[in-house]
Amino acid sequence: MDAVVKFTSKSQGRDRIFRATQYACALSIYLLRNKPDRKDLVARLKSLENNLSAGRKLLRLGNAANSIVAAKQTMQLSDRVLGLCLTVANINRALYFICDNVVWARNVGLIRSIDKERWSINASRYYLFSLVMNLTRDLYVILQLMQQKGRDDRLKSKMNQHLSDCPEVAEAVIPELDALIFLLLETLRSEPTVALDTVKNICDLFIPLDRLGIYKSSAGVVGFCGLISSLIGIITLARPTLRIKP
Repeated sequence: MDAVVKFTSKSQGRDRIFRATQYACALSIYLLRNKPDRKDLVARLKSLENNLSAGRKLLRLGNAANSIVAAKQTMQLSDRVLGLCLTVANINRALYFICDNVVWARNVGLIRSIDKERWSINASRYYLFSLVMNLTRDLYVILQLMQQKGRDDRLKSKMNQHLSDCPEVAEAVIPELDALIFLLLETLRSEPTVALDTVKNICDLFIPLDRLGIYKSSAGVVGFCGLISSLIGIITLARPTLRIKP
């Protein structure tokens, strides 16, 4: 119970819970869309989804400053590739939050003389750029870990045993490709922080891609991906040891 209270006392914790509920509503609405006897339930779920979305925008006020501070910190990283990816990601995330705050101000009537749709599209663009840079960081870390694993004699022995135990696979698939896939899976299995962050970013990627019309997905796919990424976010926030660093 204490852990729940501690988790929900954080603004990030509340946002993750609201986000998971929001996308669970979106997925439920999609699954119930063709059931006439559930129209009232669908209407209530749509209302809850909209209210959660508006509430999350309020919770995100001030997050742009946090992202700017994070960008300043990542600029000091000794690994230049890692520093570049994270700094650009944090800058784009800050711009996303700024656009998102402007959209919120327009929704509540604080600002009237702006094009809400344009600011919303810009927010999605910055969100997409941030996710792409985060995925680039994940790929860079995975490649580094694979290089380290590839020099491990125990893993080499395990890989050779895998190829010898599955001759039918070795014949059907290029041995080098099979060895690469085996090394990748072993790397992700031994580094759950990287695996979780990669899955989370891939799931999140569908949201701005759909919003910008680059890759249109059904509301069900967007809802499912948003729910999965939100649950991963809750897990990593509740258990910091599963959060990728830096």
